[in-house]
Formats: sequence, structure tokens, C-alpha cells
Amino acid sequence: MIRFDNILYLQFFWLMPALIIFFVFVFRWKKRALERFGSLELIQKLTLSLSRKRQLWKIVLLIISVFFMVLSLAKPQIGTKLEQVKREGVNILIATDVSLSMMAEDIKPNRLEKAKHAVGKFIDLLEGDRVGLIAFAGEAFVQCPLTLDYGAAKMFLEIMDISSIPTPGTAIGEAIKLATKTFEQRERKHKVLILITDGEDHAGDPIKAAEIAEKEGLVIFTVGVGSVGGDPIPLYNESGRNIGFKKDRQGQVVTSKLDEITLEKIALQTGGKYYRASGSESELTKIYDEISKMEKKELASLKFSQFEDRFQYVLIFAIVFLIFEIFISERKKVKKEWQGRF
Repeated sequence: MIRFDNILYLQFFWLMPALIIFFVFVFRWKKRALERFGSLELIQKLTLSLSRKRQLWKIVLLIISVFFMVLSLAKPQIGTKLEQVKREGVNILIATDVSLSMMAEDIKPNRLEKAKHAVGKFIDLLEGDRVGLIAFAGEAFVQCPLTLDYGAAKMFLEIMDISSIPTPGTAIGEAIKLATKTFEQRERKHKVLILITDGEDHAGDPIKAAEIAEKEGLVIFTVGVGSVGGDPIPLYNESGRNIGFKKDRQGQVVTSKLDEITLEKIALQTGGKYYRASGSESELTKIYDEISKMEKKELASLKFSQFEDRFQYVLIFAIVFLIFEIFISERKKVKKEWQGRF
């Protein structure tokens, strides 16, 4: 696969037709100037050594050289390849609540967008740790498997939204169970789960799931997103326009409240800590500091290598054609005919 790093330079390809028009104009101007100077037939005899064909070849080579120069400025790059990367760190899964309650706006712009932004900043802090993403609502799903490719992880994070999980609800226990299964079962350390949610569990037993996770050596850090007082859940139509708030069967507006008690119990059960999400997003930095103190292991993961620059090869072509243009003479060899008597 070929891509261009500086695609804006491709607009200079208009130089090719511009050069062609310029040289056509120059040839016509020279011809008219010679006609004004004297007899065209006589001038052609006097300039017999000049080769029109060679002049055209020089122009063609010059235009081709300009073409490859513009192409090299655009920095063509050849596609990616998978390579194995080995580093020291721990395995980290980040489970993010994508249920409808995460659309509450007690944290601007809303709980989910604030959580995603904080996770992105957390991934930027990582150095050697494998990271994976879990999205959960009424059920849980591995959005991104454990990887050292932080760029890929952030791409999967970007597309995470409330439509990622069709099943409504907030099954925190399911997210913990899925994380426990995702990690290697034979290990009893180097495993961290960061759980980001408003804590309103509507199904299952998250505390029981945390007990099982603790036996598997999983450390859970919980981050509560939202306010204890609660906030209504806005609803939007397909065009993104607000059409009111979620209501219960009695027609009352549903208020989503942060359940800090459940999140604290989950964290304490596994030896982790609970943090409430803040505007500064410092809670994930604190979690990163805690993880940095943990024992590390050698981790291996497949990673897409970056696109490799190939502009230098294109530039060589440009230089070669330019050299040919310089060394081709406009004049041809003319055999002199000697006339005389001996």
C-alpha cells in the first residue's frame, strides 16, 4: 500500500501542463523571431547543426524530472508490516461504561466523552505496558485486545460510544468477569483492570465478580464518573438534536447517580483504589503512578510498523533524468562535404 505523508505537495503537479504550454509558446516565439530576422530557409541552413528532435527530448526529460521531484516532495510511503515488540511492563485492561446513563452531563461535555478523553491521556503515559479495552453496558465486549500498539488502542477508543453494546443496562460484574477471562489464567500477578463507570449496576453481582478476580491475582482500580446527587439522562434523535430526557414507566425523569460505595468495595476487594473523576483528570495519572510501582514482566505483542519513507528513491529518478537532460546536446554532428578539385 502506498500513501503520501505530505499530500499537499501533489497540487504542484499542475507544473507539468504549465511547462508544456510554456515550451510550446517559446518554440513558436522563436520561430516568429527568426522569420522577422530573415529568410527562414536561409536560417535553417545556418542552424543545420541544431536538432529539433534533441531539443524535444531535453524538454521531455526535464518535465519527467520535475514530475519525480514533486512526487518526492509528497513523501511517498510504503505500507505496514506486522512485527513483534518486546518490552517490560504489566497487562492493563480498561473497561469503560458505554451505557445510556453515561450520556448524563453532570461532567461536561458528558460522562462518556470525559471518560474517553481521560483514557486517551492515560494511554499516552504508558511505556512498555500492554493495554486493552473493554466496552460494557448490559453485557461486556473486548473492544481492543491487549497490545503494545498504543496508536491502535486509541483508534479503537475513538469509535467507542453508546451504540457499541446493543444490550441496555450497566453490568459491571460482566465487565469484571470478561477481564478475568481475558488475562492469562496461569498468572497471578502483572494484571490490572481499570473500571470506569457511574457505578449503577443493574444486573449481576459485581462484588462477587471482584472476589473471583482477586483470586486470579487481578488488581482493580475503579473510577467513578458523575455526581452523587445525580443528573437526568438526555436523549437525542438521529440528527443529534435533544428530544428530552429518559423517563421511567410512570413518566418520571430518570436521574443517574454515582454509586461510590459499590466502586469502593470492588477496589478494596482486589487491593486497588477508588477515585472519583475530576475535571483535571488527575485520577488516571495517580493510577498510572500506582501501576508503575508494580512488579513488571517481559511482554510481547504484535505491532504494525510505521509506513516507511520511499521518497529518496523517487528523488534518485528525478536526478537521473535531470542529468540526462543536461548531457544531451541540442546540436547534432554534421558531416562536412568538401568540394574541390585535386
